[in-house]
Amino acid sequence: MVRVLFVCMGNICRSPTAAGVFRALVEREGLADRVVVDSAGTHAYHAGEGADRRARLTAAKRGIDLGDHVARGVRSADFDAFDFILAMDRDNFAELVGRAPAAARSRIRLFMEFAQPAEPACSRAIAEVPDPYYGGPDGFDHVLDLIECASAGLLTEVSRRLRARTAER
Repeated sequence: MVRVLFVCMGNICRSPTAAGVFRALVEREGLADRVVVDSAGTHAYHAGEGADRRARLTAAKRGIDLGDHVARGVRSADFDAFDFILAMDRDNFAELVGRAPAAARSRIRLFMEFAQPAEPACSRAIAEVPDPYYGGPDGFDHVLDLIECASAGLLTEVSRRLRARTAER
């Protein structure tokens, strides 16, 4: 198994969208039984709530269902449980690194590190997924574009790790 945790601040916009997009890719590739996908927030402002309505609507236009999402905060156990802990931006990255035990810090990365620069909507020059919460609907579309680009690269890395683990057996 490979376990992936997406993290933003409140866990209602970016991280649930990233989890939904990545889960759909994993399912499409037939890897759902080998990859665990979850999301959390560095701050539990919205714990127990569903995904932001604008995030749900934007994702639904692209065939991604966020309807079952329930926001939660990052737990200390997450640092041991997940192989990839992916922050949406530098502030949440710093927050995660500050909370993580030393042994887990190498698993914390910026999600956009996985961006595929060959894709027109994606560039490694974009280091963060911006928070669309206080903006208009275009911000949610932009966020989804970035998430789709980085998810493709992440899927390549997760597939590589799964092959390596299979070869070790």
